[in-house]
Amino acid sequence: MNSPQPVYQPKNNIRVVTATSLFDGHDAAINIFRRILHSSGAEVIHLGHNRSVKEIVDAAIQEDAQGIAVSSYQGGHMEYFKYMIDLLKTGGAGHIKVFGGGGGVIVYDEIKELEAYGVAKIYAPEDGTKMGLQGIINHMMQLMDFPRELEAGSDLSDLSVDNPLRVANLITTLELAKIKENGHLAKYRAELEAKIGTRRVPVIGITGTGGAGKSSLTDELLLRMLHDLNGIHIAIISADPSRRKTGGALLGDRIRMNAISNSQVYMRSVATRHSRTEMPEGMDDVVSVAKAAGYDLVIVETAGIGQGDSNIADLVDLSIYVMTSDFGAATQLEKIDMLDFADLVVVNKFEKRGAEDALKAVRKQVQRNREAFDRPMDEMPVFGTIASRFNDDGVTELYHALLDQIEAKTGVAFKSQLQRTGTKQSSSKTIIIPPERTRYLSEISETVRAYHKTTESQAEAVRRVWHLEETAAHLAGDADTLLDRLKTEIEESRKALTEETTNLVKNWPAIKAAYSGDELVYTVRGKEIRVPLYSESLSHQKIPKISLPQFKDPGEIYRWQRRENLPGYFPYTAGVFPLKRVNEDPTRMFAGEGDPARTNRRFKLLSENSDAKRLSTAFDSVTLYGYDPDRRPDIYGKIGNSGVSVCSLDDVKVLYGGFELCAPTTSVSMTINGPAPIMLAMFLNTAIDQQVDKYAAEKGHQPDAQEYERIKAMVLENVRGTVQADILKEDQGQNTCIFSIDFALKMMGDIQDYF
Repeated sequence: MNSPQPVYQPKNNIRVVTATSLFDGHDAAINIFRRILHSSGAEVIHLGHNRSVKEIVDAAIQEDAQGIAVSSYQGGHMEYFKYMIDLLKTGGAGHIKVFGGGGGVIVYDEIKELEAYGVAKIYAPEDGTKMGLQGIINHMMQLMDFPRELEAGSDLSDLSVDNPLRVANLITTLELAKIKENGHLAKYRAELEAKIGTRRVPVIGITGTGGAGKSSLTDELLLRMLHDLNGIHIAIISADPSRRKTGGALLGDRIRMNAISNSQVYMRSVATRHSRTEMPEGMDDVVSVAKAAGYDLVIVETAGIGQGDSNIADLVDLSIYVMTSDFGAATQLEKIDMLDFADLVVVNKFEKRGAEDALKAVRKQVQRNREAFDRPMDEMPVFGTIASRFNDDGVTELYHALLDQIEAKTGVAFKSQLQRTGTKQSSSKTIIIPPERTRYLSEISETVRAYHKTTESQAEAVRRVWHLEETAAHLAGDADTLLDRLKTEIEESRKALTEETTNLVKNWPAIKAAYSGDELVYTVRGKEIRVPLYSESLSHQKIPKISLPQFKDPGEIYRWQRRENLPGYFPYTAGVFPLKRVNEDPTRMFAGEGDPARTNRRFKLLSENSDAKRLSTAFDSVTLYGYDPDRRPDIYGKIGNSGVSVCSLDDVKVLYGGFELCAPTTSVSMTINGPAPIMLAMFLNTAIDQQVDKYAAEKGHQPDAQEYERIKAMVLENVRGTVQADILKEDQGQNTCIFSIDFALKMMGDIQDYF
């Protein structure tokens, strides 16, 4: 067994931004690498999947990172990495090392070209074989191990909201000056105080237990500020704990922040490092830098805290304590220190069961702590919010209360144009799984187990009746008394059979007879369908399409009916139709590359020798993520790559041009997920317009409103195909869920309801 590789010991605090490239959900590799970087002592700012070059570069500059690590498995890597190098140089951050990987997607010649352009290293599969994962991480750490502090005596005149690189670099310099005790700290502090002057900049502290949703709530408040307060510049300082064993830290709050991709926002993630509290040492210096740079508001978010932590109250002008309903017994509230100090208290994730009772308990505790028994509990500054829900009215009311508190505490008035909601708690709790259905998977499992248990017990009952009937059939002569007893026993045994079981057993002979003939006759949408039940071999032998069970025992037949059954019969283990189609091959004509016209030509080539047109469409990653094509390099390189580029109804018409979409022999499959409802709408409109054009060509005029509705109804009834739209699979596995889960599921439900 090989001994573990030694871990590189850096001389400097290494900060690295990790992400997957734009329109790329393959995040397994980057997750492995950021974990090893973390355990090797690096401070990792993880952005997650589907990140544009600008997002990554802005994050690296604001975080004063020494490196960027990106996985790219979806193509377009040449344009993507070159664009990243260009943006870093334009932003004065050419010193930031760029690392990449894409398995076998990035070939040897492309690796050489990218490294010649300025990428520090593109790791190929051979590098993993030669160096090992830890060896690759050691190599990255070595290249990123350089200091980032300002030179002694550097001028702070260019410190401003328009220069995030200088803001980030000064924060790093102050952190190092405090550690090294090199005498520069006092000088910088004096310069910062002079630059701030008499300007009043409110500082908001947001703290709470780990997993309470602090980052999501911060993002929602930030979103409202940016839309409501014109021209405001906001700095966010977000703390996360360092690992005592390795010194590394996972700084993952950016992954929850959707509103920070704005030139008015600066965000810096800081690790607690040597601090033993939720607040890093020197956080006051970081806040001073943000004030001196000219930001109008500073938000400080702490790492998750325990019951006795309240250090943030000493740093900020006002504080928000975020919690959930999962605090245990009401007596636990008496131990939470922040309920004494927080100006605003938030019970987040208000959709959870018991949240309303929790809100009352927290309000009562805050009332006790403040000895405000002369005021109603509803007036306590405690809010019920669902930060994960768009435009939540509880969050909006919290936002207004925050602006009121800022003015009361600091004298700084932000004039809001946003309408108040008048409620301190979320009024809508539309969620995926209601609290009373949280056990729905268990209920499904229990139902299935009960189904199989019933099958076994009923099969035994059917078998018992059969045994008794067979015995009675063989008795004759002097056995009249015994025969009477058997008949009585048979009737008693029949009582154990359910009505469903009796019908299944009784109907089986007729079903068997129907499937034993030369053809099967059944009805679909009012049409009588006749399908031969046998095919003839070359030696003129009749081969049945459906093999009926040869059981004699009706109990075995019953068990088979409940577990397998014929095609078209519950539980549909062989499909929902009685027989497969015989006039088209079970094939898919799979195509998707370049523009719609190119893919259309490919479809025609694949289907030219087949009466059935079974078109299967692959879309490029730009389309899969619901974006339009663009000349921007990180988008341009992925257009038409590994799929067809579609962004409009006209594109869909070109894509399926020349195919009769309503023909019974035409079927269209679309490999689309996130934007599936939009693509489905485009496809259906294409099919409708195709029939409208056909009508106009035949009749010489456009259809009137009544005729149009008839054509539309005919299209919706006859068009065939499938849309890949398993949004739960996308959220958990493939990462092309572009809408919130509840909204995506609602759209799926709306489509089903429409049809």
